[in-house]
Amino acid sequence: MQALLSLSIALFSGLMLSRLAKLVKLPAVTAYLVAGILIGPYVLGSLNVPGLGFISMDDIKTYSIISDVALGFIAFSIGNEFRLSQLKKTGRQATVIGIFQALCATVLVDVALIAVHFAFPDKLPLPSAIVLGAVASATAPAATLMVVRQYKSKGPLTDLLLPIVALDDAVGLILFAISFGVARALISGHIDMISVILEPTLEVVLSLLLGLIMGLLFSHFEKFFHSRSKRMAMSVTFVLLTVALSMLNFQIGGINIAFSSLLVCMMLGTVFCNVCDFSEELMERIDRWSAPLLILFFVISGAELELSVFTNGIIIFIGIVYIIVRCLGKYYGAFLSAKAVKCDSKVVKYLGITLFPQAGVALGMAIKAESLGSEGSIVANITLFSVLIYELVGPYLTKVALMKAGEISPEGKVSAREEHLKQKQQKA
Repeated sequence: MQALLSLSIALFSGLMLSRLAKLVKLPAVTAYLVAGILIGPYVLGSLNVPGLGFISMDDIKTYSIISDVALGFIAFSIGNEFRLSQLKKTGRQATVIGIFQALCATVLVDVALIAVHFAFPDKLPLPSAIVLGAVASATAPAATLMVVRQYKSKGPLTDLLLPIVALDDAVGLILFAISFGVARALISGHIDMISVILEPTLEVVLSLLLGLIMGLLFSHFEKFFHSRSKRMAMSVTFVLLTVALSMLNFQIGGINIAFSSLLVCMMLGTVFCNVCDFSEELMERIDRWSAPLLILFFVISGAELELSVFTNGIIIFIGIVYIIVRCLGKYYGAFLSAKAVKCDSKVVKYLGITLFPQAGVALGMAIKAESLGSEGSIVANITLFSVLIYELVGPYLTKVALMKAGEISPEGKVSAREEHLKQKQQKA
């Protein structure tokens, strides 16, 4: 009962706040995050009434399966952007921009935070500065996808944006693993090339291979069904199965074998969309089915935001430096690379802004960084602070950039309810 009550309150609060967000022309995803904060441990949850919001961070963690599944569906949907017909047009541009802007953000943040380290060596250790540079490369695919869906964004910028965000995760995972290995070597005084080079490379390669296998199996089994409802049920089955398999983590000969659920599910969607003839229709139906799940994901993400980081002045200072420099890296990295590959002028001008949001992948990196000890705790706190800012501001900036690029139609469209009434009047 308590779990159902908490989830229903989370879903209801997210939906109602999205109505208020519409009045002030903010993206719905921002409303969901704010709803999470309001029913989280620092506001409604502080009343300590079980079922009435989320009463603690431990309480929120009991719903982690919802976040895992939601990210799986998000990655599966992004795989839809890797159709071969589309990649022939934008594949080279997306690859160049995706890699360059991630590297640019990492390098600039590393330089800035290493400078802060030399200015305040007792406040920001060198290993923490290096790891934060890699965390800066990650972009939030969930927030970006939700904004694109909500406003039905279409155009050259949107066509490039989603593949870049997906590629960004692969690049970010490699950069983080290398930086994490270097940081661990600085702390221990021992360099381990297996954890610095081999393990991150294996994670990316094996994730794509697992996604390929699952995509081929999915495309084979869906042929046994002809009704739309059963094909959709098979789609949900394979996304859930793929998320579960991507959580496997084991060792072979001292080498840690792990998978990225985002990359695995993205590859699942990519293979399915390129093999199945009616994948577009099925993807659209899955998007509708998963809508409540994604609302819950963002509300829970908002509840997870650690507001206590605002009580630490040095964390706020380093966090502000991190946010500003990362934004500069993302913007100018995208600007220069988009110009180099001869993108449309509006893409060159506005693409970087759409890459500001940061959440799930960065938080996952921060959690792993905590194993470094006190240096890792600093990384986690700064990442939490920056994610709080990015998640509240980033979706709005993405919306503005897409509107400036002319890929979002002016608001004021007829609602589904009004359209239904209009059709009834015409029949009468």
